[in-house]
Amino acid sequence: MLGSKVADLGCGGGYFVMQAARMVGDHGQVYGVDVLKTALSSLLSKARIFGLTNIQSVWSNAEVYGGAKRIKDGSLDLVLLVQILFQSQKHHEIFREAGRMLKRKGQLLVVDWKKSGLHLTPHQLNYLEPEEVKQMAAASGLILTKQVDAGPYHFGLIFEKR
Repeated sequence: MLGSKVADLGCGGGYFVMQAARMVGDHGQVYGVDVLKTALSSLLSKARIFGLTNIQSVWSNAEVYGGAKRIKDGSLDLVLLVQILFQSQKHHEIFREAGRMLKRKGQLLVVDWKKSGLHLTPHQLNYLEPEEVKQMAAASGLILTKQVDAGPYHFGLIFEKR
């Protein structure tokens, strides 16, 4: 992971961006991508506080193919989609955009809500089953390589670009 290039699409406040920045080190690069400028401002403030200079904010909508123009095609080792699919109706577009950014053999990590019946989680109307996610990823040229235990309320899937 050291020296890798990573993007978190729909990064929000940047929790995973901060962790990735530490993992890739000074020779790596992490992009926090979000449609909300306030989230990106918060991310950059946190990066300054923690002295992380390998983070760049990218104002873009992950639902728009090619929208994150600052991230070149085929340039990333890893893309994160953490709890964003349930917020969208444009899943195929998100997968296309993630696939565009990934280099050959690059990985996509998807973590999203399980349908659990609990009322403590966000509205479950838009939740996807892991099988649906696998089909969408496959349609974008991504191959499932691993399922990961993401706890009692989330599922985790890792895909690779071939």
